[in-house]
Amino acid sequence: MLYHSTRSKAVSCGSKEAILKGLCTDGGLYVSDDIMSVSLDMSKLMDKSYEEIVFEVFKVLLDDYTDEEIKSCIAKAYAGKFETEELTPVTKLGKYWMTELYHGPTSAFKDMALCMLPQLMSKALKDEKVMILTATSGDTGKAALSGFQDAENIGITVFYPYGKVSDMQYLQMATQEGGNVNVAAVRGNFDDCQTGVKKIFAADAEKILKERKISLSSANSINVGRLVPQVIYYIESYKKLVQDKAVSYGDKVDFVVPTGNFGDILAGYYAKALGLPVGKLIVASNENNVLTDFFKTGIYDKNRDFVKTISPSMDILVSSNLERMLYYASGCDAEYVAGLMKDLSEKGRFEVTKDILDTLQDIFDCGYATNEESKQAIRDAWNDDHRLIDPHTAVGYKVATDIASGRPTVILSTASPFKFAKDVYEAIFGELSDKNADGFAYMDALSEKTGEKAPSPLAMLKTKEIRHTAVVDIDKMEQFVIDSLNCIL
Repeated sequence: MLYHSTRSKAVSCGSKEAILKGLCTDGGLYVSDDIMSVSLDMSKLMDKSYEEIVFEVFKVLLDDYTDEEIKSCIAKAYAGKFETEELTPVTKLGKYWMTELYHGPTSAFKDMALCMLPQLMSKALKDEKVMILTATSGDTGKAALSGFQDAENIGITVFYPYGKVSDMQYLQMATQEGGNVNVAAVRGNFDDCQTGVKKIFAADAEKILKERKISLSSANSINVGRLVPQVIYYIESYKKLVQDKAVSYGDKVDFVVPTGNFGDILAGYYAKALGLPVGKLIVASNENNVLTDFFKTGIYDKNRDFVKTISPSMDILVSSNLERMLYYASGCDAEYVAGLMKDLSEKGRFEVTKDILDTLQDIFDCGYATNEESKQAIRDAWNDDHRLIDPHTAVGYKVATDIASGRPTVILSTASPFKFAKDVYEAIFGELSDKNADGFAYMDALSEKTGEKAPSPLAMLKTKEIRHTAVVDIDKMEQFVIDSLNCIL
């Protein structure tokens, strides 16, 4: 299976090279046309373990890895890192099912891929060294830092928007241990961080890195090695519904996905393309609802006010992974996609043809939730079903109730409610009397009020040392990366 840029088919490579590079030299994302023609017999996966499903999917989508390499990656990625026996339990939330993707080392869904990506990257390395460069709106940063901590011949630099992540997300990054990790807050929003990272990939920093025999790569969802592992939990969720006799094999199931950068839901499209019986993939956005507007009108317009919400991992106006979906929806027309991305860069907007919009609307539905609606969804989940959900999952829950297809529906729950304890507590019980209460006070109060236990990776943050305090301007990001290279020398 060969991978090439969404913006050009001139140069192709295998999955190992695509994973190591992360981003194409022309700014495009790695895609494979073969995804449109390959398939898996999903019925044969319904009695396999999570790890066995990983093996079968990787053999198809990452086929230049040997069977032995894949098995080694699986053994190192998941064993002993999750707080539940099942990696992704599927439970009930009202009349819906909820796939819990937050039982890993950082209490967020990014763990499902970022426990695996370092293993895939290590197998792809030869004699070179790599600096991982990542922008995060909250969760990717910690999961990437944790996954790559002290990895041999690999360094990692993470940028996050200053003052625009939750207390817990900040502490998870600021206390990260490891001799090869670097963290900096950026004076700007997530889109500024993401744009800055893309510029570094194409800038003079690349020349400096080559002189030191270090290459750049990414742990964001733009990396194929992030995207492919996320395909697994869609298949696993469907398998659980079949095993519980909630559906018969072949029945279509809708998936509601809280999403900002479009990577998580794109993995659902890959699962559907491989043969999983998916009805609709439902894009659930917060008040930064640029995706909702796009899927309704065909017009993507980032020229709007940026809204800081209680679901910060979705506070995004430039959804990078949508580019991959545009490539497939356009019939794999790289020149067309390059034109759209040029319009987005120069004008801040683009518009797709009616045929492409029709294609997208056949696959996706969409909706969004305001802050107040998200808080109400948190209250409803607790009052009606005694379930704690975080603000991102609450967006999905609200959108699920708005878009009732009649098909069985799975909501992807993307983070532990204790990661956003203050917002969850206040939505259900109101403010604490102590106006100076910090995130840990709210975590303890939420646990006491509900009888639910906070995940140990979050509870342990209280006693950890702050190690990373850098704050940089957007135009200083490149220099921060260059100054950080010694961590892998």
